[in-house]
Parts: sequence; C-alpha cells; structure tokens
Amino acid sequence: MSNEETNKKQVISNMAALCSRSEQCSPDIYKKIIAAGLTDEEAVEILNYLKQEKYIDDERYVNAYVAEKFKINKWGRIKMKYYLRMKGLPDDVIQNGLESIDEKKYIDLLLKTMKEKARKIKNKSKFEKMGQIIRYTQSRGFEPELIHRYMNMILE
Repeated sequence: MSNEETNKKQVISNMAALCSRSEQCSPDIYKKIIAAGLTDEEAVEILNYLKQEKYIDDERYVNAYVAEKFKINKWGRIKMKYYLRMKGLPDDVIQNGLESIDEKKYIDLLLKTMKEKARKIKNKSKFEKMGQIIRYTQSRGFEPELIHRYMNMILE
C-alpha cells in the first residue's frame, strides 16, 4: 500500500472518530480533510463515504446546533442563521432547523430576555430604556418585528 493510500485511510479514520465524538457539519470536515493534505476529489469522496455511513448529516447538525444555541446561549433565529451560513450550510437545511424551534418557547424566551434587560436599566426615560432593550435583544439575534410587537408588554 502506498503512502498516499495510508494517509487517506488515516484521514478517513480520524474524521470518522471526530464525527463519532461530536456532531460535525460537512463544510467543517471538508476543510479538515483538505488541511490534512488530500486533494479536492479525495475530500469529496471521503465526505460522501462519511455521509453514506451516517457519520455526517447536515440536517442533524443544524438541529443540534439550533437546539443548543436556543436552550443554552438563548440566541434568536437571526444570530443562529448568520453563524450557520458562515459555516457554509445550505439555506434550506438552515431554515428547516430554525423552524424546529417551538414558537411559544421562542416568544417566552424573547419576553424573558427583554424583561431581564428592562430590570437592569436604572434611571432612564422610557425612550432610552426602549432603545437599550431593542439593541440588546437584536444583538441576541431576535427579529426586530417581534421585539417591537412585545415592547409595550415589557414597559408597562
């Protein structure tokens, strides 16, 4: 067996082990395969093998990512979508993952985030308070139309 074949088998083994330990997406694995010194064709071949053997599933990755960022980091859809796009995942897969968020829980998280921020703001006019809440919740990735829709509930 040649040195190149040995290297290729080693990369397949390493990538399979990595994907077994934690959820990975195909663009990240592709970059790692190329960084290991394999050609573009070999990288695509290895990716197809890993997908076929269910080591990599971009939809599964997106669903896990969305669930984690929603529950743990308390992010909104815009921020999640931005980071998933940066990874190079297809828009339809991202959209399906974002739609898996329960709408009631999403609104509850938005309201909770807005209330917590409103409590922390002291000695400000209603207008200044609104501005700070809007900026904060938008930085967390929540949609401006939802923020404005529920703002009056928070400032009462």
